[in-house]
Amino acid sequence: MSLSKRSVETLLDLVEIKLSCIEVFDREDQRERHSLEAARKELTALIPQRGAAKASAAARPEMRAQH
Repeated sequence: MSLSKRSVETLLDLVEIKLSCIEVFDREDQRERHSLEAARKELTALIPQRGAAKASAAARPEMRAQH
């Protein structure tokens, strides 16, 4: 099964939104967060230029502070 780039980006956005909203209260929540982080990593790997851009931005925190 193959997904289009747009579909992968949409799924990645949804995973990132859920990660930003999740609150960990117990082990089940922790497992869910871990699963979402793994999904984000896998989806990011499917879009090489997006993964490279995030890695580049993470290496230069001063760039994020300027925006």
